[in-house]
Amino acid sequence: MQGQFIVVEGLEGAGKSTVIETIGEVLQKAGKSVVRTREPGGTPLAEALRDCVKQDWAETVTTTTELCLMYAARSQLLENVITPALNQGQWVLADRHDWSSVAYQGGGRQIPMDEIDSLRAITLKGVKPDFTILLDIDPALGLTRASQRGQLDRIEQSGLAFFARTRQKYLELADQQCDRSVVIDASQTVDAVQSDVLLALHRYLGEDMD
Repeated sequence: MQGQFIVVEGLEGAGKSTVIETIGEVLQKAGKSVVRTREPGGTPLAEALRDCVKQDWAETVTTTTELCLMYAARSQLLENVITPALNQGQWVLADRHDWSSVAYQGGGRQIPMDEIDSLRAITLKGVKPDFTILLDIDPALGLTRASQRGQLDRIEQSGLAFFARTRQKYLELADQQCDRSVVIDASQTVDAVQSDVLLALHRYLGEDMD
């Protein structure tokens, strides 16, 4: 039986890690074999590419370089982890996937979608999430939360206008794919967010969670 691919998306400070932990526990209690991933990252090479993306460099990191690094890391993860797991009937629970590149590089960096689509075509190979949970948060609040965790990385330092564009693109994606996604207000308390996420998860999975 083919596994299910569930992705949690959102800006910095939206609380993805906490939500993913909760979803993982629920799925495991339901008897699912769960594989957790994060992007960029998730394999040794993809983690090295993650470091390249996030760290500050003495030279300018071009938007094209950033985009290509993201999809190179995604290709490694898809080929080596996600696709094999799904084919084995495992459930993949992901911290970010393709929406992140469309939102951050397409919305935030304003890279034309035809350029992004060319990389998507050769990288994704038809793999797409079965269900996406978007944790929506105002960028100012999200960055305030993120800064409390420690020093902001290169992308986190991109500014409020960048994150406003990124958020808008995320919401457009959720609207376009409302049949397989849900938007959760991540500005709520942790308990309220968890409650909304679990309700959405149960509605999506239906009898699988009984």
